[in-house]
Amino acid sequence: MEDAGLQLRSLIGVFAFIAIAWAFGPRRKPPFLLIAGAVAVQFVIAVMLYSLAPTRAFLASLTGVVDALQKATLEGTSFVFGYLGSQQAADMPFQPVAINPDGTVPGAFTFAFHALPMVIVLSALSALLWRWRILEFAVRAFALLFRRILQLSGAASLGAAANIFLGMTESPVLIRPRLATMSRSDLFLIMTVGFSTVAGSVMAIYVSQLSGVLPDAAGHIVTASLISVPAAVLLARVMHPAEPGEEMTGQEPIPVNLYHSTMDALTTGVTDGVKLFINIIAMLLVFTALVTLLNMMLTVFPDFFGAPISVERFMGWIFSPLVWLAGIPWAEANQAGSIMGYKTALNEILAYAELANAEGLSPRTTLILTYAVCGFANFSSVGILIGGLMAVAPSRREDILALAPRALISGSLATLMTGAVIGALPGSLFGL
Repeated sequence: MEDAGLQLRSLIGVFAFIAIAWAFGPRRKPPFLLIAGAVAVQFVIAVMLYSLAPTRAFLASLTGVVDALQKATLEGTSFVFGYLGSQQAADMPFQPVAINPDGTVPGAFTFAFHALPMVIVLSALSALLWRWRILEFAVRAFALLFRRILQLSGAASLGAAANIFLGMTESPVLIRPRLATMSRSDLFLIMTVGFSTVAGSVMAIYVSQLSGVLPDAAGHIVTASLISVPAAVLLARVMHPAEPGEEMTGQEPIPVNLYHSTMDALTTGVTDGVKLFINIIAMLLVFTALVTLLNMMLTVFPDFFGAPISVERFMGWIFSPLVWLAGIPWAEANQAGSIMGYKTALNEILAYAELANAEGLSPRTTLILTYAVCGFANFSSVGILIGGLMAVAPSRREDILALAPRALISGSLATLMTGAVIGALPGSLFGL
């Protein structure tokens, strides 16, 4: 009976997040047809992916794909970094005190040398798959789907579809010719989708973080990035509606000369992956240090309700009502809100690390948070998105600067709405 009550609250939360977005906008007449279509698309995709045997088997197999990529990447890190990039006792220059049954050394895992190098490998693979037109085919299919069902312009549908597989700074390159003349509402939509999805090059990192706490984590991460697109489109249109008579162009052509050859795709993908690798390391280092410094400063204040005031607790207070709306029990809302706060103030990697190490969260809460955290909506990403968009569309500088902070709000609400959609479905659908 309790699960039914939580499911009902999640369902109410779906529309509550739409209402919040409406309150942040010009508060025009709600687009009821778009609301019905976008919410229905989210539920239909989620149910189809997890209720049909072939798609469920495909999602389950993705974890094996990630495991294979991890093993392949480990060979590269072992060769380049030596024992620092290996967890095997045989590669250590000293005799370990303890050895696991699989030959690895307890505590030998380091995030920079074992998890993050996969970003470089996946960046190169993504570039190759684009050059070989495999990703292009997938992007075209989703662009057609979004254009027909969500009534988007050609450029908006292409940019939204590309965000499922590419990063929020890479996908606008596909619509570079249209960015200069694109309407503000479409530009806001592209930014919102960028904040509410994640790039394929970092998905495997989240999977490796969650593999011990969530079965078939890879399938859930892919599903989260996919079904967040309709939510992002809807909330973007609610917060920044299209103007009457705004031109709706047809299918947008995809540039075919992103890479001139397979070798060009490989080398460019590696270079982009290295930039991302260094950027993630720097962000994690600096933001972890800043949070620690803030917590040190907060020790001057007396304890509040029997515990010291900290950044984690403060973020938990802010996001507790929002995660409660998504269907998380109030007893777990503060802890879950803290994880969402980590995601917004810092980034999703730190948030997933907190989720993986969290104690006392129910499997249902863990599942909802997996979807709610899966997006680039954080303060540091605002700067990244602004820099990336202004590089390809310098004439839209003022629009980009004005819309980016609001897109952070709509992107955050979109991932919370996606978490609420998952919470509204029966737990048995996901094996809970």
